[in-house]
Amino acid sequence: MLKEIIISIQGYFQAHQFIKKHKLWKWILVSGIIYTILFVISMIFFSKTATGFIEWLTLKAGLKNWLDKMQSSFLGFLFALGGMIFWMIQMLLYFSLFKYLFLIIGSPFFSLLSERTSDILNGTSTKFNFNQFLNDMIRGISIAIRNAGWQTVYMFAILFLGFIPILGLATPLIAVFVECYYYGFSMLDYNMEREQKNAAESIYYIGHHKGLAIGNGMVFYLLHLLPILGWIIAPSYAVIAATISLQQFKEKSTDLDS
Repeated sequence: MLKEIIISIQGYFQAHQFIKKHKLWKWILVSGIIYTILFVISMIFFSKTATGFIEWLTLKAGLKNWLDKMQSSFLGFLFALGGMIFWMIQMLLYFSLFKYLFLIIGSPFFSLLSERTSDILNGTSTKFNFNQFLNDMIRGISIAIRNAGWQTVYMFAILFLGFIPILGLATPLIAVFVECYYYGFSMLDYNMEREQKNAAESIYYIGHHKGLAIGNGMVFYLLHLLPILGWIIAPSYAVIAATISLQQFKEKSTDLDS
């Protein structure tokens, strides 16, 4: 798995050179600016919602009054830490839902970008076929909905683990890895659909090469630590990096088998 993660991470550096060489900046800016605007608006809204929910839950459960009566700084610290972890997990859950909504809306664009990248890599020229494009779009949306559903189930399970004082410390990290896998999965699936693999075949292949998905998702999330610029380039870079890394992985696997 580590080898696959490294290949996926390297794909982002290669994607940057690829974009510069083939002048694909217009592809980056169109989706990136839309994504950034939606990201900022949604995160402000989600942050207020998460904080409000924690305050409501604390009052409803009577925890605030109980802590005031106990007058224990240690217990106060533990609950403050637990509240912070709970807030982070909520934000990851909200971000996950936002991300999948964007994937569903942007599915036609990302499918075309992945195809364009593949054509340049292989020196081919795929003629536009509306029926195939429509099928690919429906496929991308269905995979995004499927991943969103499973990830939401896992995130709610992780959310409950966050209430456990010691174990709860690890839950944000677990949640991030789940997020990385399912986002990378969606990026890799654009290549699977182009190879005429059905959803079951795609799930099987990516499930046996989780490192490719995790590595792609990891860099996507790390780019969000770079304000504005990172948010703009993250979605399209992820698509191109997934296409490049998957092709290189398959070529290396073929070389080892021969």
